[in-house]
Amino acid sequence: MLEVNSLTVHYYTRRGIVRAVSNVSFTLDRSEILSICGESGCGKTTLGLALMKLLPQNAKIIGGSILLNGRNILSLNEDELSNIRWSQISMIFQGAMNALNPVKRIGDQLIEPLIIHGKFSKEEALEKAKELLKLVGIDPIRINSYPHTLSGGMKQRALIAMALICSPKVVIADEPFTALDVMTQAQIIELLKELREKLKLSIILITHDLAIASELATKIMIMYAGRVVEYGWREDICENPLHPYTQRLIKAIPSLSSKTTVLESIPGTPPSLINMPEGCSFNPRCPLVLNECRWKEPILREIDGRYVACHRV
Repeated sequence: MLEVNSLTVHYYTRRGIVRAVSNVSFTLDRSEILSICGESGCGKTTLGLALMKLLPQNAKIIGGSILLNGRNILSLNEDELSNIRWSQISMIFQGAMNALNPVKRIGDQLIEPLIIHGKFSKEEALEKAKELLKLVGIDPIRINSYPHTLSGGMKQRALIAMALICSPKVVIADEPFTALDVMTQAQIIELLKELREKLKLSIILITHDLAIASELATKIMIMYAGRVVEYGWREDICENPLHPYTQRLIKAIPSLSSKTTVLESIPGTPPSLINMPEGCSFNPRCPLVLNECRWKEPILREIDGRYVACHRV
């Protein structure tokens, strides 16, 4: 469904060039859920926005390709992009509170993509919107409600319905669990699982929560400082992580079966994407650092069925 090759994105700021995404490659198959994980500021959201060419004005895609059903999105003009957004690939934006227009009814926001793509009349679009609200667990009567009258979980469900309104096959979910309580998170996880099965969706889940990724994803891609450090099947990543950064992330997850009372943490902070350290970007924080790590950047290579960028591995 989706093939990304050597994608690189830079932001141009007064302080300098922010290398937000560097040489990222991955594939997404039909009915697959790929979870992109990492700390805040590692380039996850920028990558998601780049896949739909929705980057801000000071951002530029420096190189690479994004093939959606064999068609390179980066070679399309704005009219061609408008035709595939929401109809072939859509996005659940981060923060349901801010993503919905507070002065428009839910129904009006839901049907807007259908009207723009010219698929339905307004009456037909409203009927489809009601069906979709019911599918995501919202009473269709709420179609005339304003966002502020909905709970956090209902807002998130409305955003999911909006992303599905034109029946796309690829959906990018950017932190869809932000600011939701644990019970609501569990409901949204089950909803995404059901939608994947019913609609044969391919989903890119952007999250910093590896526990959620391990519950929902089929593949996991770990990013650090704009680069992919480990990428493979969920079972391999969660049960036998090879990169030191992935290992530390997993050790920081609370476990009901573990006797450990104090969670491990990763010392230090992620590097500045303007002034990157020489060699491996994780070397200032890595407990297993080698001398080679301080001057030579590791290459992402296939090891035991997954891809890892680490000199020690």
